[in-house]
Amino acid sequence: MAGLLDQPGYDEESLRRVSEQLPCRELQAGMLLSLMGQPQQYCYPSLFIYGHRSSGKSHVVNVLMKELELPHTTVSCVECISAALLFEQVLLSFFGCDAAAQLPRSPSISDFVRIYRQQSSQFPAKQTRFIVMEKAELLRDADANLLPALLRLQELVDDNVSVVLLSEIVWDKFRPNTGCFEPLLLHFPDYSKGELQQILSKDCHPSYSAEFYSSYINILLGVFYTVCRDLRELRHLAALNFSKFCEPVAAGKAKETETHKLWKNIEPHLKKAMQTVYLREVSSLQWEQMEEHEAGALRGLSAHTHVELPYYSKFLLIAAYLASYNPARTDKRFFLKHHGKIKKTNFLKKNEKTSNHLLGPKPFPLDRLLAIFYSVVDSRVAPTASIFSQISSLVTLQLLTLVSHDDQLDTPKYKCAVSLDFISAISRTVNFDIVKYLYDFL
Repeated sequence: MAGLLDQPGYDEESLRRVSEQLPCRELQAGMLLSLMGQPQQYCYPSLFIYGHRSSGKSHVVNVLMKELELPHTTVSCVECISAALLFEQVLLSFFGCDAAAQLPRSPSISDFVRIYRQQSSQFPAKQTRFIVMEKAELLRDADANLLPALLRLQELVDDNVSVVLLSEIVWDKFRPNTGCFEPLLLHFPDYSKGELQQILSKDCHPSYSAEFYSSYINILLGVFYTVCRDLRELRHLAALNFSKFCEPVAAGKAKETETHKLWKNIEPHLKKAMQTVYLREVSSLQWEQMEEHEAGALRGLSAHTHVELPYYSKFLLIAAYLASYNPARTDKRFFLKHHGKIKKTNFLKKNEKTSNHLLGPKPFPLDRLLAIFYSVVDSRVAPTASIFSQISSLVTLQLLTLVSHDDQLDTPKYKCAVSLDFISAISRTVNFDIVKYLYDFL
């Protein structure tokens, strides 16, 4: 480990501290240090570091910059919503308030380069200055000349400066169509299961032994690793569920070495926690308490449905379920006030002898969804953009599925992707009896 970070020009004690803070990322840190070179040397003009979420990109770069005391500024492309904010933050970090105050109200890249050159001639860089751009994929939506200028900023300002781009997407999807200076690429792979075990085990609870906590992490990864590789989310789940794991030990019903008893105690709890992975609005323990408090009325209702879905989104989901499981020609029977008496046997076809719930959901067009929605919702709702955005949100949450092609913008088709128990629980929260509107239950 010491050999990977044995780079000339840096203090050995600083490198040791860096190595201690970067478990399972010593190789990537050593490669990054090799690309950066010694502090007094000119670095490559731009570096592109990419990898999935929670693969250690920002952590490695920030630790190197702070522990090695390198001149740098970290810019979040989420916060800097305009190029002016980006230019201001860079000049403020490197040259102070007076330099940032020289920027005009709507600065161009030429204004930034001119002011930077003036300041760097007065305060030349003794070490490489680094501009770290987090969430750099957002630069693709900025002005067309901003990204190419940042990639060759060292040449434009004639200073020892390097731009480090951190992104979750690959460079092939990042590269501008007009072409630009190619940065050096460095990939951060996902953590393996063994690496996650090693990192999470370092958060050992002081009241218990390291072996006990490590066995808990092993059980946790055995359940969640197939569906979640996010280090931050796994750390959150580990902290959230540890009290349940050590409950038998605290009560004196089991010893730390009796892993089988501990597993039997926490297994149903972890399975319930699977329903709230990536959803931070409610923990699995709070969910259990909520179900016990509201037993019967909300039994079977998932945490994110009860807490998160807006009022009209619930009716949109109900309308989508009715559109998926009712034949289109029965809409008149259910949603028109003066439809007359229509018996089910009069329009029962041969292919409808099988229950629609056994055949599965059928696709429906957007206009039918909205027509049913306006029929079942209590109050009068105008067809505003918020209604359409809630439909998109339901698709993002995978409660609805878009089944039409991307080129069919005028008539998109959807399918409802929830179960009968799920939609029944949703209906109870808005006092809507969905069974009365289902063709299969006539």
